[in-house]
Amino acid sequence: MSANASGLGLMQRLAEGPVICAEGYLFELERRGFLQAGAFVPIVVLENPDAVRQLHVEFARAGSDIIEAFTYYGHREKLRLIGMEEVLEPLNRQALQIAKDVADETGTLLAANICNTNIFEADDPDTHAKVRAIFDEQLAWAAEFSPDLVIAETFSFTGEAMIAVEACKALGVPMVVTMAVHAHPTSMDGVDLNETCRMLEGAGADVVGVNCIRGPDSMLPLLQGIRDAVSCPVAALPVPYRTTDAMPTFQSLRDPGCHCIPDDRPFPVALDPFTCNRYELAEFAKAAYAMGVNYLGVCCGAGPHHIRAVAEALGRRPEASRFSPDMSKHAFFGTDAAVPEGYKKRASLL
Repeated sequence: MSANASGLGLMQRLAEGPVICAEGYLFELERRGFLQAGAFVPIVVLENPDAVRQLHVEFARAGSDIIEAFTYYGHREKLRLIGMEEVLEPLNRQALQIAKDVADETGTLLAANICNTNIFEADDPDTHAKVRAIFDEQLAWAAEFSPDLVIAETFSFTGEAMIAVEACKALGVPMVVTMAVHAHPTSMDGVDLNETCRMLEGAGADVVGVNCIRGPDSMLPLLQGIRDAVSCPVAALPVPYRTTDAMPTFQSLRDPGCHCIPDDRPFPVALDPFTCNRYELAEFAKAAYAMGVNYLGVCCGAGPHHIRAVAEALGRRPEASRFSPDMSKHAFFGTDAAVPEGYKKRASLL
């Protein structure tokens, strides 16, 4: 049962158990051919709104308690970069309306969203003011749709995340604020990750943690420190890629088995060989939840099957679980009495 279907808001739901949030719309819609890798601007919201709606529905069926409006990288700076500032307002309003419609239909929570602006500089107050204006602009439109929560995500700078917290207070709803951790567990303005999370909680964030950039194996070691540092709920939403100690981020991954990748960098569209299977995401969810991390999901690269795996690992049985694997009736590997014995015996030949 989703949060709204149960009559509970985000914080009530978190008090009772885990909450699941599907992120990663950019990569999934790029794979489906609806937006361009590089700038990653969600023009799909205006050009192919049905594709966005369909992905929202798929994530909800897979077990996401939250429908996040696809306004990530839909801010003024990104649209300026591609020369399309004139669609800023219609893009944001359309994304919010699509998400609200699906949230209402599926009984899930509606989340407004703001994100990293890519213009923040710690020692340049002019950029701080521009960042705040970008957030205020998007949040003013979001307020008109009465979201259940706001997600402020993927911040590399502690200072930018702190500006986001102050801006999000205007909505008067719970806020989830997550940092993107690159090669080292400090923000790009030099603040330790655990201290950053303490600062965000102290400033008013209701849920703090990490999302994106790191896969399960390189994100999991960060979580206990965050859990020990704060008293609020903790969020963890890795990318579904096999990052390592040596290559802790999906940008740092290299593929020695392929010699035709431009610039020898699999990020962002040649990461296929590194993709985690659903069982790996399930193991991450169980391990993180055992640490006391109860806001869980998957970020860039996530498919609905990853979200379903997280949900099932946490004891859920979402709608899509009707089609979870059952090999008992497979033609060769099946154990069901209806499977011909001759075919069962041939399994070793496959």
